[in-house]
Amino acid sequence: MSLLTDSARPNSSNGAATKSLPDGVDLAALVSAKLCHDFISPAGAVMSGLDLLDDPTAQDMRDDALGLIRQSARKMVSLVNFARVAFGASSSAESFSTANLHSLLSGVTEGGRAQLDWRVPEGQLPKPHARALLNLGYLTVGALPMGGTAVISVQESDIGTTIVGMAEGNRARLKSEAVAGLRGQPLEEGLHGQWIQPYWLWLSVNEAGGRLDTSVEEGRVSLLARLPKAPRI
Repeated sequence: MSLLTDSARPNSSNGAATKSLPDGVDLAALVSAKLCHDFISPAGAVMSGLDLLDDPTAQDMRDDALGLIRQSARKMVSLVNFARVAFGASSSAESFSTANLHSLLSGVTEGGRAQLDWRVPEGQLPKPHARALLNLGYLTVGALPMGGTAVISVQESDIGTTIVGMAEGNRARLKSEAVAGLRGQPLEEGLHGQWIQPYWLWLSVNEAGGRLDTSVEEGRVSLLARLPKAPRI
């Protein structure tokens, strides 16, 4: 079974009333909630490690506590650096090396069941393309909860830049909230946390003048973002 989404038609055409898409403060609130959800786990783990260090009855667990703090702090830093590019403006940077983007994506996906296969040529990408690449890559890896391989590639042509994420593995899937977001459709039911990043990807691609297509079939999920040709940097 295949499901195709078309970014050129973000809303249903059946005449039924649909919810409006969030913008302004509402959109910022959803993105902030997503980031807080991601940050709370490693931040809480750091606090747990510090509590163990302060507990006089748990001094035999000191090495374990320090290991937990180091691991969680690294994860927190990886999430912050990823979010600065994937969701934010990353200060004054207007372009990003693909090697740096690979490092950012690897930092937030390592330790999971899926294997990241990065097939992006060395070079520089402007901010809109970098943002799309990071979010698309993250969602491709996330489509493999039971493991598999997530292949991320970028193809340049005379007419534009194509970013492709191909997730192959047992039970590769997208939740219904993610499908709605990738279509640029409002969330009718389900969890906002599962919807906002797919919608953010659709919004980023759409505002850059591109389009986003998604295919879901047995054991495979593919995300394809077509963007205008990246200017030379």
